[in-house]
Amino acid sequence: MKLSDFDYNLPSELIAQYPSPSREDSRLIIFRRGRGDISETRFANILRYLQPGDLFVINDSKVIPARIFGRKVTGARIEIFLIRQIGNRSWTALLRPSKRVKEGDKILVGQDGDEARIVREIGEGKWEIRLSDRIPEWDFIELHGDIPLPPYIKRESEEIDRGRYQTVYASSKGSVAAPTAGLHFTEEILKKIQKKGCTVLSLTLHVGAGTFLPLRDEIVENNKLSYEYIKIRKKVWDEIKLAKKDKRRVIAVGTTTTRVLESLASGAIDDRREETIDGEVWISGSTSLFIRPGFKFRIADALVTNLHLPRSSLFLLVSAFAGRENMIRVYEWAVKRKVRFYSYGDAMFIQ
Repeated sequence: MKLSDFDYNLPSELIAQYPSPSREDSRLIIFRRGRGDISETRFANILRYLQPGDLFVINDSKVIPARIFGRKVTGARIEIFLIRQIGNRSWTALLRPSKRVKEGDKILVGQDGDEARIVREIGEGKWEIRLSDRIPEWDFIELHGDIPLPPYIKRESEEIDRGRYQTVYASSKGSVAAPTAGLHFTEEILKKIQKKGCTVLSLTLHVGAGTFLPLRDEIVENNKLSYEYIKIRKKVWDEIKLAKKDKRRVIAVGTTTTRVLESLASGAIDDRREETIDGEVWISGSTSLFIRPGFKFRIADALVTNLHLPRSSLFLLVSAFAGRENMIRVYEWAVKRKVRFYSYGDAMFIQ
């Protein structure tokens, strides 16, 4: 397959730069795969399209304020972009400009000059750093960090992003980008979903910095995704498998949730392990599963998702789920109706 087959034209003014005034007032495109028809409603009306017995699976990962700006003792400005925690106060990070740093350097952060020390270069532009011992680790990150907005949002992060670039159910710290399909849900909508007889279950995929990287090879199959950490309660995974046996519908909220479910079902989990924490068994590991047309879905029956970048792995995933021609047609329809695109944009429910 050619990557150019997954391109579409998007006017830049349709790329949402701010969230809608309220989460539930986002527009919701409804696409029925069996009938091929497209319609539109408000996100708050998603209840109309649910059935008692449906399983809603959400990603509870929480975005961390991963962008930290500091300076060397020489005064040179350095950006630290935290990627993944690898130990107590130790992180994998990107440093910009990387040519100005070396192992052993200290980056001073904030008015009090809290230190972040560069431990070693890992490779592929990544470094290991150790955060200051002066204050608790997460206090350091919350105090000095900014929310890492995607590059297509052409502004610096603001106070509004601390709340709105986060799902209402975010609880597991670790993502550097939001699982954006979940941004439209409110606590009230989640309560109504459960009142209708649906079950809401959670898992975790920490979205990594690789989500911002474009697919570079024109041959789709030659591209690879970065590994991302996942975890899920074993009893949740057992309940999902039971729902499939009972022919109950599993609705994945977002491409991240979809990748976890399909990775588990297909065995595409690296370093898979089970451990008991506070009496509960957890499954964890990492996945780099690249879902593209031709993929056989084993778990997801329906998908709540935002509208994604052309030529991106996320657009290929929804094309695999609903068909490339269908998705090109839906996206062209959305452009004509001036739907808002990408992270802070509107949503789609593919059934």
